[in-house]
Formats: sequence, structure tokens, C-alpha cells
Amino acid sequence: MAFAEAVQTLATGDRPAREQAVDRIVELGHPRAAAVLSALMYRRLGVVEGSDRVVLEPDDGGPVQDALTGKPVDNPDALEIETIYASNQIRRKLRTAISQVQIFAQDPDARLAATRDIVRDPSPATADLLQRALEREEVARVETAIRLALAKVELLAGDTETQLAAIERLSGSTAPEVRSLLLQLLQREDLPEEVRTAADEAAAAIETRLTLIDWGQRVFQGISLGSVLLLAAVGLAITFGVMGVINLAHGEMLMLGAYTTFVVQQTVLSVAPGLSELSVLIALPAAFLVAGAMGVLLEQTVVRHLYGRPLETLLATFGISLLLQQGVRTIFGAPNKEVSNPSWMSGSIDLIGGAVLTYNRIFILIFALAVLAALALVLKRTTFGLYVRAVTQNRSMARAMGIPSGRIDALTFGLGSGIAGIGGVALSQITNVSPNLGQSFIVDSFMVVVFGGVGSLWGVLGGSMVLGILNKFLEPYAGAMLGKVIVLILLILFIQWRPRGLFALKGRAGEQ
Repeated sequence: MAFAEAVQTLATGDRPAREQAVDRIVELGHPRAAAVLSALMYRRLGVVEGSDRVVLEPDDGGPVQDALTGKPVDNPDALEIETIYASNQIRRKLRTAISQVQIFAQDPDARLAATRDIVRDPSPATADLLQRALEREEVARVETAIRLALAKVELLAGDTETQLAAIERLSGSTAPEVRSLLLQLLQREDLPEEVRTAADEAAAAIETRLTLIDWGQRVFQGISLGSVLLLAAVGLAITFGVMGVINLAHGEMLMLGAYTTFVVQQTVLSVAPGLSELSVLIALPAAFLVAGAMGVLLEQTVVRHLYGRPLETLLATFGISLLLQQGVRTIFGAPNKEVSNPSWMSGSIDLIGGAVLTYNRIFILIFALAVLAALALVLKRTTFGLYVRAVTQNRSMARAMGIPSGRIDALTFGLGSGIAGIGGVALSQITNVSPNLGQSFIVDSFMVVVFGGVGSLWGVLGGSMVLGILNKFLEPYAGAMLGKVIVLILLILFIQWRPRGLFALKGRAGEQ
């Protein structure tokens, strides 16, 4: 029975003949099969009176179509169309049939949905259908779903040999669904012993691979968190290392950078919408200048007059952080502001076992390393960097050599604040912008600096990555807050062993 003959039988045949026609349409897998069966299901299939022509009304309200070709019918208003009604028994059969023919649809999402529906009724016929679909499939995610569905059908409806072959094929999988499927199979009491043993071994092997993948995912998440901490702490490491100032307003420099990104993006969207994809890049120098200028102003007006008085400096910078937060609330309001990601930072890379690497996190990691490399180049290869290192190692001797330590302090404070500002640009791509943004990172930033070693860029890099990875490994077991407490306790124990940090400065600077 050809497709045209099967469709004609739907219109003119009796109930048994119609049921056979539905089965035949499914077997043929014709491109028009899904449309015809859906039209019959929802009473949109009809036959033109006085002829054998079968037509259907599309579900989108379009023109009447020929059921076989899908082409619009000429002058449909002049035709008398008799609706074809399906009995309840045929309608129940149609529900399964539509899912089966959808597996050959052109839309990958439709094929994926059909695959999930088909496995609800496992049978040898279902296995044959999935095998034919697998041979035609070219989209990787749909192919994976079909393989899983085929294995499920073979496991639940096959004989012992078929089950063993399916388990062997699935044993090398890294999909969590496969493990769940094997565990579901092991719950059957009538399962042959050899099948139970094979399924148990395969489930254990998959569990081991999934554990390793989970660890790898946590390492990436930890490195991602470490890159954010690196951007937040690297500027603090400079100011703390050069001047020994505990700047509790450093987190607000991150916040200023994030709000600068928001302002730049809104300005670009209103003035030059075509440049919206580049708004994040435009915001980088703007955020550096805004936060850097605020840092210089803070050093000139407040911090400079409190050198050698750490308690007063701490209280003053804490008060300034509150003033900056309230100022931002007054200007922008208390609700969070959203900064849109450019298209080149959106999306993710799907790896085996459900692991996902998001593009924005990858870009932030690369950006953080680039900022660290640029800062190291400035400190090692420029006159300003030479002066900064001289003041860090021995302020009195640097003054005796004619280095203007006061100006270096101001510029260093501005540099550290500016780097925090561009860190805020990165943060705006992974979280909402709010007045309290900086408070989330100030304590962790100081922990990174103390752990890595005051004034050491290598220490900031190592400290941020170690603390980031450690946090992510502790979170599933202890929770986010308790995990931070455990990290803090471990840090206290560590500095009892190495008071100067992981990468301590050598020479006189390390002795001070």
C-alpha cells in the first residue's frame, strides 16, 4: 500500500482498514505523514464531495492544502468538503502514530520530542522505527537521544541477548540518563542474573566517569570564580602592598566599574545602536578612568592624612564605601540594573556528561589573565613600575633616592582602583549590577591577598585560583556560607605556618 492509497483509505475505508492505513503511513515515513495524521486527529482532514481528493486545513489557519502534496487548493470556497471523523479507538492509535512519524520530521526539536514520546510504549516495532530513524539522523543531540531511546526499548522489551548487547553499548556512555536507565532496570525482580551483573558493572563504570566529569566541572567553576577574585584582588594587592592601607572601599570600585558599564551600554544603545555589540569594550577604558579617578581622589583627600593609623584608615574607608553605595542608590535607584551580554559572549560549550562551559566565564578568565599580564609588564618594564617596586621594598630609601613617594602613592591607588573598575565590567557580564555588588567580594579579596602574599602578583594569581577551586569543592557538602567559613579557618591555619603568604616578598620588603 503506497502513501496515496493509505491516505485514500483513511477517507473511504472502514475502521479496520483505517487502522491498517495508519500503521502503513507510519511504516512509510512519508514527509507528509505527520500533517495528515494530525489533521485526522483534530478533525481537519476532509474529502472533496464528488471526487476522491483528500484535503486538510493547516493548524496555523492557512489555506486548504492537498493532503498528498501540501500545495494550496485552487478556489477552496467553491468546494464542498466532508470532514473525516475518526473513532475513539483510532484516535488512541493516532496519538502514538503521530509521535512515531514526527521522528522523521524536518525540525530537530520535533524529532527530539517524538523520540521522548515513543519510548513510553516500548515494543519490537518501536525498536525497528528508532533504528530506521537512527540511520537517517545527522544532528548530534537528536542522534544521542535516539540511541538512548533505542537502548531503553531494548532493555525493557528485549530478550536476554538483546539486553546484554544494549548494556554493552551503553557501558561507555557518560550520560546521566543512561545511569538512571540502568538503575531502573536493576529494580526489576525478574531480571536474569547475567543481565543484572552486566547492568550493575555498567552503572558503576558510568558513575565513576560522571564523578570525574563532575570534578572537572567544579574545577572549571572554581577557576571561573578565581578569575573574578583575581580581578577584584589584584588592585587591592598593589595598594595594600605599596602603602599597607586596608581599603574597605575597594569593593565599591568594582561597583563603580559595573555601573559605568551600564551607563555606557545605555548611551550606546540610544546614540549608536549599531555599536551595541562593542559597548563592553567601550566600557573598559571608561570604567578604568572613573574608578581610577575616584581612587586618586580618595587617596588625596582621606587616606593620605591617615598614614600610619590603620584603625582610622579602616573606619574612614568603610564610611566612604557606605557613602558611595548611597550615592549610587540616589542616582540609579536601589533595584538591580541588568547589563546585556554581547552575542559573542553568549552561549556555551556542551561537553560530555552534561558539563557546560559558558562563553562569558571563559572570556572573563582570559581577560583576567590578560589584565594580570599587562599589570606585570607595567611594574617590570616601566619607570612608574620601578618606582612602585622601590617604594614597596623600602619607602625611606626610595625618598632618599628622589622618588616622589607621595605622587607614587596617589598613582598606585588610582591604578589599583582602576583595575577594580575594569573588574566591575567583567562582573556586570555574569551578575546583576547593584549598589551592594562590591560587598560580596571585599572580604574574599583580602583573603586572596593575605593567602597569596602581600604585594605579589603571582600570589594573587595562585591565591585566587586556590580559594576559588576550594570554595566550589566545599559548596556541595557544606553550603555556600559554611564553605566560606571553612575556607577562612583553613586560611587562619595556613598563615600560622606561612605568615607572609604563599609567595612572600624577599629581602627587606619581606622583613618589614
